[in-house]
Amino acid sequence: MGDLAEFRDGAREWLEENCPERLRGPGQVLAGGRKENIENQDSLIWLERCAERGYTVPMWPTSYGGAGLSLAEFLVLLEEMRRIGARTPLAGMGTSMIGPTLLEFGTEDQKQRHLPRIASGEIRWCQGYSEPGAGSDLASLQTRAEDKGDHFVVNGGKIWTSLAHFADWMFCLVRTDPKAPKHEGISFVLFPMEQPGISVNPLPLISGVSHFCQCFFDDVIAQKDDLVGEINKGWTVGKRLLQHERSNITTLAGAGAGLTPAERTLKELAHDYVGTEGGKVADADLRSRMVRHQITSRAFGLTQRRTVEESESGNTPGFSTSIFKLYGANLRKETQELKLRIMGHRALAWAEDGGFSSEELEATRTWLFSKASSIAGGSNEVQMNIIAKRVLGLPD
Repeated sequence: MGDLAEFRDGAREWLEENCPERLRGPGQVLAGGRKENIENQDSLIWLERCAERGYTVPMWPTSYGGAGLSLAEFLVLLEEMRRIGARTPLAGMGTSMIGPTLLEFGTEDQKQRHLPRIASGEIRWCQGYSEPGAGSDLASLQTRAEDKGDHFVVNGGKIWTSLAHFADWMFCLVRTDPKAPKHEGISFVLFPMEQPGISVNPLPLISGVSHFCQCFFDDVIAQKDDLVGEINKGWTVGKRLLQHERSNITTLAGAGAGLTPAERTLKELAHDYVGTEGGKVADADLRSRMVRHQITSRAFGLTQRRTVEESESGNTPGFSTSIFKLYGANLRKETQELKLRIMGHRALAWAEDGGFSSEELEATRTWLFSKASSIAGGSNEVQMNIIAKRVLGLPD
């Protein structure tokens, strides 16, 4: 217990000295990579300082760029970061998805080559899973990888590839044995995005942004050294990665009740747009909805934290992660619905010449994009099927 108190004192002192004032509160969280659009140079300073100390991936071994913290130390660090409102230094698919998967399935060579560059924010990753004919039924994927000895030649394409136009590397499910049953003959490979034969086309969305992309592969090279797991056994690796994605509980971006939000709280918005009476939000019905939402959000965060504390060394749990994905997606949509209710007609801004603030211009787009959360990463229906079958043990 004394050692933990000593760690808390050291972490608190370091955070106070090293977290820039402008990084204490809502704002941009870097995802790393060579194409990052950095809005505030203090974000880069904060990333560099945390990476040097291993705080971008606190529970990873020090040999791979982490801090080697125990579960108890990790939770203390989260508490101290929340105390000063410190922003997450690094987020994205590197720290939350492919990194944990390589720690579990990767060779020592793969860990040494990829993990430190993830931890430092040098490399940004994207996910090559869904295809036009293989979305919820992902095992029907048809992107081929032909074995050429020391490398594979990949042909085909992926869709709904989040932020592929900013990514340096892709982790990708490919079919290496077309004659095998659909859940077999699939392999999990890694390859750089900056090579001949890769085309990335952002897909315009109703929200007005291009978060998702469609990617085409024409004789793309994936080295054999970057085959994760056994050939034709990639479905196991791919499923485990999805559990890391749906849980995201051992990284700074997703652990416990979360760190500083990316936008102002509903209470802060209500104070400005609805007004207060006697210190309370003036609209009684809205106030009741906000309280219920705050309670359920807090309960969700505490459930995630309890899962971290009960897990062995903070390891990602199995099929129960689908509960986090399902409930979290619904909470995100509810948050944006409440935000629109609070802001009223000011949340219907679209054109920049209408006298609206940047926050108001973003509100409708964020609300529209939030609808994707119940589809991306496995639809709500898929999660409910997994929960019914794998968690509750209900018959097919």
